[in-house]
Amino acid sequence: MFEYLLNAQQKKLRDEARDFVKSIPRKMILDMDADKIQFPREFLQEAGKRNLMGCRYPVEWGGRGMDWVSTCMVMEEIGRLGYIFACTFGVGAELVCDAIILHGTDEQKEKYVRPLLQGELFAAECLTEPRGGSDFFGTTTTAKDMGDHFLVNGQKRFIVGGEGADYFLVYARTDPTGEPHKSISCFIVDKTEGVTTEYLYGLMGCRGGGAARMVFKDVRVPKENLLGRLNQGVAVFNTMMIPERLGTAAMTIGAAAPAVDVATGYTSRRKAFGRPVAEFQGVSFQVAEAVTLLDASRAMIYAVARAVDGKIDEKQIRRLVSEAKKFVTESCQKAVHNAMQVMGGIGYTNIYPVERILRDLRLASIWTGTNEVMAMIIANEWYKEYLRSRKTGVLRDMEEDAAEAGAKDEKIFE
Repeated sequence: MFEYLLNAQQKKLRDEARDFVKSIPRKMILDMDADKIQFPREFLQEAGKRNLMGCRYPVEWGGRGMDWVSTCMVMEEIGRLGYIFACTFGVGAELVCDAIILHGTDEQKEKYVRPLLQGELFAAECLTEPRGGSDFFGTTTTAKDMGDHFLVNGQKRFIVGGEGADYFLVYARTDPTGEPHKSISCFIVDKTEGVTTEYLYGLMGCRGGGAARMVFKDVRVPKENLLGRLNQGVAVFNTMMIPERLGTAAMTIGAAAPAVDVATGYTSRRKAFGRPVAEFQGVSFQVAEAVTLLDASRAMIYAVARAVDGKIDEKQIRRLVSEAKKFVTESCQKAVHNAMQVMGGIGYTNIYPVERILRDLRLASIWTGTNEVMAMIIANEWYKEYLRSRKTGVLRDMEEDAAEAGAKDEKIFE
């Protein structure tokens, strides 16, 4: 986040996050990328000890009582370690905890939020299924009411932290005959009998995060582990779209920035035709574009974070968060592309970390809702917003400010 946008408390937290990032051993980064580490427990434990996770949650549950601007700043700083570090950091502390803080009971917060933020427990969100990615309401996982407990059966895939988590946030159908929006519930499911990690995915990038396919077979879930209201899982889902997508966008900036830094340093020192290649416009203009994209992304993140903190209209937040996720992830991917391009062949090797960063960031426009889904949401909400604004008559009708605005028989719509 831009220095001048942070207050003294936020700058202190930023410095703590930077100290933490510096403390992570190089070997952990390399071992995760080589799949020698399946889940970064030590990383999350240390983050918890330093009270870096969930900074916007109430102090009574282990947070710092801060805001979304602070959260985005921390996510950017953590992202500099590598995208998968920010993914595992955010899934538990910014997704699962968010759902429990907003929809859970005090007993659930005490049992699941506090130890997670302290780095003593780990959590994962179970949303995607083998037969449906973006189709949330098409879930086939079921939770049958057995009187004193629910019996959960089904499968979830691409679960970051599937290998390593102690409990899971699971969406399941609780009314097999009801309307899709009124038949799904959300549960906190402990890693207990019947919960198995069936498959660990071999990923192009973002390795070491325990991405797995989870199977739930006759899992007994206590009634008190229902999160929110029965058949109202959509309420949990809707609120989680903010941390999923805004958090994703913020951490993508942090993950992309080191590639631009490395490329800047390389092109400053590398010479061709007797001159540093940074003096050639074909190189420097690409670096300039990358820096501009990162700064534009930060500006958008700050604006959207302020909007969420200000609790503006829910529909407008839905549009802005979707715009941020789409614009920032694509901008950062372009920035990293430019970084590799100006480095030439050496950027394509593992002599420098740019190739790993490029592989990792390919995930950014796919997970937490593909960017095509983001475009659908943006378009849908924008058209509704436009029509609402037209009805109010608050804004000047600019359509009438054309020289021939009233030309007869020219404005034909059918």
